[in-house]
Amino acid sequence: MASHGIKILKIEPCIDPHFINPKLVTYEQSGIRKTWEVANTHDSVSILLYHDSKDAFILVKQFRPAIFLHNQDGYTYELCAGLVDKEKDLAVIAQEEILEECGYDVPLSSIEKITAFHTAVGFAGGQQTLYYATVNEHMQKNAGGGIDDEEIEVIYLPLAKARTFMMDETVAKTPGLLFAFLWFFEQRAQ
Repeated sequence: MASHGIKILKIEPCIDPHFINPKLVTYEQSGIRKTWEVANTHDSVSILLYHDSKDAFILVKQFRPAIFLHNQDGYTYELCAGLVDKEKDLAVIAQEEILEECGYDVPLSSIEKITAFHTAVGFAGGQQTLYYATVNEHMQKNAGGGIDDEEIEVIYLPLAKARTFMMDETVAKTPGLLFAFLWFFEQRAQ
């Protein structure tokens, strides 16, 4: 089935993985021997971006094969994010991802750490560090969209529509995005 120019050619076991390393864990819990399949993954950063003059969140929309297997569309709305796959400060990685994915050059001093948490705890458990930054048109250096062969669409979600968006089950989105929105609204309420 094709979706937005996407055509799945085949699904097969992963022989030489680049981003995840599947393992079978055998353990004992309360005297009972158990096994569980897990995936060793990279940690990541994500950034909630708020554009002050547009009064909008900046999200990225991209194709995710795992989501395609569930909804035959595969497109998700996410926070700007990236893998921690290099020896750099996490805020620097966040800064690079903002420029690569969304096109904004944000000073490190303007990137605020919110918190860190574990994702996909049922099978992976990588740590994601969540940041926040306010951007404006003066910071925009390019259209974004990713690097190399990435195909990332930059989305401006008006703040007035964010709460409805959060509850729209027809749109694939991540728990981190929902948490970040709630954090933002809580900060605004204070």
